Amino acid sequence: MKANLPPLLIVDDEKNMRLSLEAVMSDEGYTVKAVDAAEKGLELLEKEEFFMVISDARLGGMSGYELLEQVRTRWPQLPILIITAYATPRLAVEAIRAGAIDYLAKPFAPEELLHAVGRCAERHRLIMENAALRARTGEAYQLEQIIGLSPKILDLKKFIQTVAPTDATVLILGESGTGKELIAGSLHSLSQRSASSYVRINCAAIPDTLLESELFGHERGAFTGALKQKPGRVEEADGGTIFLDEIGDMSRPLQAKLLRFLEDGTFTRVGGNDELRVSVRLIAATNRDIIEAIRQNHFREDLFHRLNVVQFRPPPLRERRDDIPLLAEHFLRQFTLTMNKTVERLSKNALSKLISHHWPGNVRELRNVIERAVILETSKEIHPESLPDFQLESRLNKTVAAHLPVDQSLDEYLANYEKEVILGSLEQNHYSLTKTSEQLKISRHALRYRMQRLSIGTESSFDDEVNLAGAKDKT
Repeated sequence: MKANLPPLLIVDDEKNMRLSLEAVMSDEGYTVKAVDAAEKGLELLEKEEFFMVISDARLGGMSGYELLEQVRTRWPQLPILIITAYATPRLAVEAIRAGAIDYLAKPFAPEELLHAVGRCAERHRLIMENAALRARTGEAYQLEQIIGLSPKILDLKKFIQTVAPTDATVLILGESGTGKELIAGSLHSLSQRSASSYVRINCAAIPDTLLESELFGHERGAFTGALKQKPGRVEEADGGTIFLDEIGDMSRPLQAKLLRFLEDGTFTRVGGNDELRVSVRLIAATNRDIIEAIRQNHFREDLFHRLNVVQFRPPPLRERRDDIPLLAEHFLRQFTLTMNKTVERLSKNALSKLISHHWPGNVRELRNVIERAVILETSKEIHPESLPDFQLESRLNKTVAAHLPVDQSLDEYLANYEKEVILGSLEQNHYSLTKTSEQLKISRHALRYRMQRLSIGTESSFDDEVNLAGAKDKT
């Protein structure tokens, strides 16, 4: 396998051609997966990472050109090489204009193919290096890094694509670990300011006395230790985007100065008199209950209204459990690659345990759990024994909100509440149905019926006294 390269995907409905391409690429050290239809190729792309796609132009069912269009829409960074026995200059030009990385006419010399694939391999290596640099220098995340196929996540991605091209101020409200920073980065990456700076500041990580200087800069002698003039982060972000994370922790005096800055982009450095102006798009986020903070006079209501031009509310992981397997597999691939481990999959019982957990720490908690499992697992499959028992985490279950959400009916609200109560009790009792039914003061039959109605696990997942921790503890 080429060092740290994901597989190469081949799509061709001619068996001999498919096997020939697979042999040539494998001999060169590439990991290859081959399918005979574009539809199967799209299914694989939804589940796995590939560094490029080689597709025949003419396929039974969806054509290679239609596949190209789908890939360019859904995975814009993924290169596609089109091959065809019916090559014409016009088709070649159209394929390149549609986004193909290259276009080869059959028959072609193996060297032509290897050269094109080698360019894509080098391109992928450079992208990975740039991603590592971005992680160190504060560059923005991309939309593709928001992983999930649940309706709420698909709607979130569409909303990002709608809002990103504008200069609207954005407020992101959500629990810790739900991906607020991913949303902010994606908004910048898809905006007209993407070529300019993207500056991130965690307001909770900088003392109040220094945060104003960090934001707006200071003049020489403004305070003890200010030995020279220092431009602020808003000046660094001029023409681009500034992301203020945990803005709910900002002091009220600084909130007033931020409000003035939001009005017209003007500010004054600490210790200075000159009024400066920049063009910056501001994105703010907090995991605090912002309305409660306003009621307690910790956050200015006028600043809230100024920030709240467009509001994003990423869903907690417990509200999109269908995405848990997808996220778990993503983190599994990520950590097996970085740790050079041979863990290939999650066992059925391990996956059931993950799906049933409440996830108070959301996606960040899931990432940490998979990292721990990859470190501990010695086989090719993650078993429940390598996962935490979640005893401490279960005590962090979010309490039910005091007010009915505006987007839920009373029946939906009560069903969600009932589901959270049962999941919490299952976790506390190590997924023993007997102990859970006793705690809830209902029969085992009634508990099974409610679990089935609320889509909690399956019959086999909670089989009598075998819990999801890997059938180790029997009650």
